[in-house]
Amino acid sequence: QAQLVESGGGSVQAGGSLRLSCKAPRTILSTFISNTLGWYRQGPGKERELVARIIPGGSTNYADSVKGRFTISKDNTRKTIYLQMDDLKDEDTGVYYCNHRTPSGNDKWGNGNQVTVSEKWGQGTQVTVSS
Repeated sequence: QAQLVESGGGSVQAGGSLRLSCKAPRTILSTFISNTLGWYRQGPGKERELVARIIPGGSTNYADSVKGRFTISKDNTRKTIYLQMDDLKDEDTGVYYCNHRTPSGNDKWGNGNQVTVSEKWGQGTQVTVSS
């Protein structure tokens, strides 16, 4: 069984929402609580970057590009972290990775979840020109 099990990725139009989940079935609860829990992403042709994290005690940090649109949360009893992503933009496209970092700096990573945001188009309007 994988150490970190991710779910929730997919494709959505710009302005839409997705929710990512990351379960840690093999992590004991005390370890889960003491770890810094986060989400990273890697866009096409870009390096992996921090999106959001929760440090022990509950404080959260967000990348400037997602502030006000994304929310990270956790459920200790389920040993699960979430990333609620609203008002998605095409630049949010990428592979999203769950991360657990121990107090000593050791990292565990999820396998990654693809998020694809496409431009939103109107339904179109027929224009006919006659002579």
